[in-house]
Amino acid sequence: MIPQWKIYPRSQGHSTVYLQNVVTDPSITVGAYTTYDDFVRDPRDFQKNNVLYHYAVNREKLVIGKFCSIACGAKFLFNSANHALGSLSTYPFPIFFEEWDLTVENIPRAWDNKGNIVVGNDVWIGYEAVVLAGVTIGDGAVIGARAVVTHDVPPYAIMGGVPAKLIRKRFDDDTIQSLLSLRWWDWPEERIAANLEAIQSGCLERLR
Repeated sequence: MIPQWKIYPRSQGHSTVYLQNVVTDPSITVGAYTTYDDFVRDPRDFQKNNVLYHYAVNREKLVIGKFCSIACGAKFLFNSANHALGSLSTYPFPIFFEEWDLTVENIPRAWDNKGNIVVGNDVWIGYEAVVLAGVTIGDGAVIGARAVVTHDVPPYAIMGGVPAKLIRKRFDDDTIQSLLSLRWWDWPEERIAANLEAIQSGCLERLR
């Protein structure tokens, strides 16, 4: 496992960090070896700059799996970014409870609560992509640059556009099911290291 003190996976640059070792918010969980790269801002400030509208009042979570690659400027927008569409007005009256003689407990009624954001393992999220509240992204998926993900993403899907739509699957269905069963990201580090050439070759049969 990565030691807790190790922040930067590359000695030749500090634009990439192991997210697991820079996130301190207990409502954000990140798996081993997941990285975030930012050439504009300090990547250590991921939870401040990239996890937005994420307030304790909603008790919501961001869960990111192992071996994910998150590109510069990717954003995770939580429920407080929403406004209540079922209301006759989208104006967030409950937020301004003092002005309208409301109670502080009603603040969450100002928006539609769609739930947590869950990102699987081995997911690549491209430059300035946006993932909205309530979305689950399956293992092995790819989110294209500046895509806006509004709905769940199947495993090993390549998604792009606004809103994000399926471009294609990375592999055929049998290969996807085999990869989901193998769960190589849960293997011991020694086994992953021994299979790196096979993993990079794209040939499932070479895994051992």
